[in-house]
Amino acid sequence: DGFGVNEGIIVMAATNRVDILDPAIMRPGRFDRKVYVGRPDIGGREEILAVHAKNKPLGDDVDLKQIAQTTAGFTGADLENLLNEAAILAAKDGRVYLQQEDIRRAFVKVGIGAEKKSRVISDKEKKITAFHEAGHAILFHVLPDVGPVYSVSIIPTGAGAAGYTMPLPEKDCLLYTYPSPRD
Repeated sequence: DGFGVNEGIIVMAATNRVDILDPAIMRPGRFDRKVYVGRPDIGGREEILAVHAKNKPLGDDVDLKQIAQTTAGFTGADLENLLNEAAILAAKDGRVYLQQEDIRRAFVKVGIGAEKKSRVISDKEKKITAFHEAGHAILFHVLPDVGPVYSVSIIPTGAGAAGYTMPLPEKDCLLYTYPSPRD
């Protein structure tokens, strides 16, 4: 604690917001080691999903590996939130088990933003958005270094997007070069 001699005492702490800690806590001698824990890779996400899915009844169609593929950049807390949102959707549908579709819908909500189905969109706007998203889908299909198309929507989201097209990456990629090297 910095006020007395304490031998044999180890203090461990964790935070996602080191920027808001009181500077007195961070003075030399208080915490001698700082360990950065990064976001999990695809294998780590699959293992984390298995932990959070342990007490949730899953339908036969649930594929944790595919979910891990679609959730690049998610933390353990994000993955827990994803499965909890999926459980809420399943409960709203009167089911006691989660389906892959529940998880897909939960992903849209937590990963992209809640769909704004009540927003009035003109036929012209729908057509423009459909062409735009179709263009993304075609590019994802023909470009060699982009995963296959996983989901396409022309329903606006809370993030301000008129729609979205999401690929299914085959692996996590931290660095991109131009042109992308072939594996």
